[in-house]
Amino acid sequence: MSRGRFGMRAAGVAALAAVVSLLLLGCTRSKPAADAEWPDKPGPKVVVSFAPLYCFAANVAGDDAIVRNVMTTSGPHDFNPTADHVRLLTKADLLFAVGLGLDPQTEQMQKGSGNAKLKLVELGKSIPKDKLCEGHCEHAHHAADHKHDDDPHVWLSPDHAAIMVNAIRDELKAADPVHAAGYDARAAGYVARLGALKAYGLEKFKGKKDNRLVSFHDSLAYFEKCYGLEIRGVLTQKAGQEPDDKQMKKLIRICADENKPTRVIAVEPQYSNSTSGETLKKELVAKGVKNPVLVEIDTLETVRPDDLTPDWYEKKMRENIDKLAAALE
Repeated sequence: MSRGRFGMRAAGVAALAAVVSLLLLGCTRSKPAADAEWPDKPGPKVVVSFAPLYCFAANVAGDDAIVRNVMTTSGPHDFNPTADHVRLLTKADLLFAVGLGLDPQTEQMQKGSGNAKLKLVELGKSIPKDKLCEGHCEHAHHAADHKHDDDPHVWLSPDHAAIMVNAIRDELKAADPVHAAGYDARAAGYVARLGALKAYGLEKFKGKKDNRLVSFHDSLAYFEKCYGLEIRGVLTQKAGQEPDDKQMKKLIRICADENKPTRVIAVEPQYSNSTSGETLKKELVAKGVKNPVLVEIDTLETVRPDDLTPDWYEKKMRENIDKLAAALE
């Protein structure tokens, strides 16, 4: 998936510019959001762009730092910051984002906060280049001369999550060296839990001869690589956009391949109004593909605020693994 697909739309850029202008002029709302108020306690004040990073940071921070999340029911593809979101950064010390083109709003928020001490850390940069995947085309194998930017959905692999956790650890230690030992210990404990999460998935998928699936949008490359699966195609070239007739016909042809039939179609709860998964399923039935099935895989890009706890990432990943393992044969 190209980097442009993760950039903000023109309307989003304009909205953010308006928010920044309001803050700079002091014309913000008189009643700030509750999460814009930091408690009066020592330790680094940390803001993260979205839910998985909250879990990574909160597990490293413990009681030595305060962690706040920005994106909730709107994920990186659709998020437009408000004045309250930018105000949250005025007293923050660290702002963690994925980068890799996923959450460019954070850079504008940093600039709009007027907080000279605020450090923006794009955690995707901590991942070695040879461990980054390119975005898929229509299917898993594309022409060598077809250029792609790096796929930013790195959090969907526990291996890559562990790299980002250690990068968060290092930033917190640098900001708060007095509590370095605590950050080290908590990061090591959480990385061990991520290792257990990987092992859990590998055990669930072990022995699955039919390990092929169609991804809803170009988001599961790291999940695929971590767990030895095969993404044969992508339903939507842009999250929330339905495939055109040409794209659908190509997917049908790929999935109905007699040598490598693909019957599992991933859909996402964030786009429950999409009909493309059901359409593909019906077409595969007509083509004689046995038992095509829709499986809801949550890419963890959104969260209900009341659901977000430090163990949310692990719980949601296990739910995804269980659902997919039950569907594969």
